[in-house]
Order: sequence, then structure tokens, then C-alpha cells
Amino acid sequence: MKMQDKAVLVTGAGRGIGAAMALRFAAEQPRGIVVADIDEVGVRRTAADVRELGVEVVEMCTDVAEPDQVRELVTAAENAFGPLDLVCSNAGVATGQGIHAPAQVWSRTWAINVLAHVYLAQAVLPRMVRRHEGYLLITASAAGLLGLPGDAPYSVTKHAAVGVAEWLAGAYQAAGVRVSALCPLGVRTDLLMAGVRTGHVAARVVTSTAPLLEPGDVAEAAVAGLEEERFLILPHPEVAEMSMRRAADPDAWITEQQRRVNR
Repeated sequence: MKMQDKAVLVTGAGRGIGAAMALRFAAEQPRGIVVADIDEVGVRRTAADVRELGVEVVEMCTDVAEPDQVRELVTAAENAFGPLDLVCSNAGVATGQGIHAPAQVWSRTWAINVLAHVYLAQAVLPRMVRRHEGYLLITASAAGLLGLPGDAPYSVTKHAAVGVAEWLAGAYQAAGVRVSALCPLGVRTDLLMAGVRTGHVAARVVTSTAPLLEPGDVAEAAVAGLEEERFLILPHPEVAEMSMRRAADPDAWITEQQRRVNR
């Protein structure tokens, strides 16, 4: 997919990977970009940066865990720029907690890391199917392919996010809708670096597995993956090999993960 003259929507765009993708997409001269985030200050900052690149932009303060707000976001985006060509469902949260995380933590993580993708797909797919074109990019995580010791809600929900993307790809490809899952490993964002600073076990595992990337590196990989219309977009090429090792010998993979935890 080429983004020139396309209408683009990016959630979780207030910082990190979402902000980087919005700026990188702006370099492709789309028709317009809608950036959304629950962080009103952050999303305004991203919108200002996009405008400096000469691209029309609309910013929205949206809680993607609320289906009514997601529908309002899509309506506003379509009113601004017409039918959406590329929808990037990017918002996500980490918890740093294990299986005994409180019920409200599990619920909120599930709502943002999984159901938000569902709500956004529900809102945009009918029009994409009628047009027989459109693209959904779901930001999951390499944790959704490899697991992540130290953060049970994050690991479980990112596996589910990959599952949502895979199901959508299989169900809607014949209708002209393309779907990709963006699965980075360690990225220098607030989501990871807070754990790095405190020495959290999940952050230690991530940083010991592959080099950390900058958000801009992930955005660049996203553009390349979208142009090639690849289902799995892996900014860390090591993830492909690790995923195959995990599938070939799950017991050995679990042992390897335990070793990383105990380093």
C-alpha cells in the first residue's frame, strides 16, 4: 500500500510508536491524518508536528476502550477526510504484573490491548468492504509471538491481539481489506523504559533478547511492511527465527525464557 493521497487514522498517537508512525506517514503525503490518544497533551503535540510537515491533521482525545468513543472517532475521521484507507490500531498498555494482577488490571488491559482492535475494526470494516479496499494495521508485540515473562496481562493480551489480526486477515482478504500485525520487540518508549530503569524482570528479558529500537525505526519498518502488504511486520528480524524455534520446541523455548528471567 502506498500512502500518498490516502486518509489515515492512528490511535495511541500521543507518543512512542504511534507518534512516530503518524510523522513517518506524513512524509508520504497522505490526504490527511487523524491522530487519537487518551493523552490530550500528547496528541496535540503530535498533531502540531504533523502540521509542520504540511499535512492536514485532526486530533481527537479518545479512550479506545470505550466503543462509543471509537465510533465517534471514526465518524469524525470520515467527516474530515472521507473514507479511511489506512487504520492503525496502535494504542496499548503494559502492567508489569503477574497472574495475580487485580481483576480491574486484567479488564483494562484486555479492553485496550484486545477489544480496542475489535471496536475499531467493527467501526471501519463495513465501509471498507463496500469499497472493496482498505487496510488495518494492528500494533501487537513480539510478546504476542514469543510470550513475555514478568507481565502476564500484557503477554496474554498481545497473543490475543495477534489472533484478532490473523482472524481479520483470513476473513476479509477476499473482500479487498488487507490486515497486518506489527510486532516489535524492545522499543525505547515510556512503556518499556520505565521498567528498564527499575530493573523489572519483563524489561530485563526484553533487553537481553534483542537490541532496542527507536520508535522511528518501528515506523520505518511499518511503512516497508505496508508497501509489501505483509501480514507479520517484524521490526526486529530476530523475532522470525525465535518464533520458529518456539514453535518447533516449546519446552526448550520455555527453558530458555526461564534462563533469561534468572540472569
